[in-house]
Amino acid sequence: MIGGRLSLCDEVLTPDSSRFWPADEWKPGSTPPSFDKQPVRDHLETLDWDKTPPAPPLPAEVIAASRERYVTAYERITGLRFGDWPGVSVGA
Repeated sequence: MIGGRLSLCDEVLTPDSSRFWPADEWKPGSTPPSFDKQPVRDHLETLDWDKTPPAPPLPAEVIAASRERYVTAYERITGLRFGDWPGVSVGA
């Protein structure tokens, strides 16, 4: 509460905070594909890093895998092509 009003002070409904999964690929007892930053988490767990800043650089393949998940989430949720969004540069 801020000044007696309910306030939202964090992210909501992002692939990381909400763990979106494709409903058509979910089966009881399985771990369905997700749209979050799990490739980053998985990579960082393989390193001898004490989790204090600065974070180590990420390999291009980890960045690409994470980007693909976020683009897929955007396209599935909005029904729009990410490449058509005005903020996307050519070749991104």
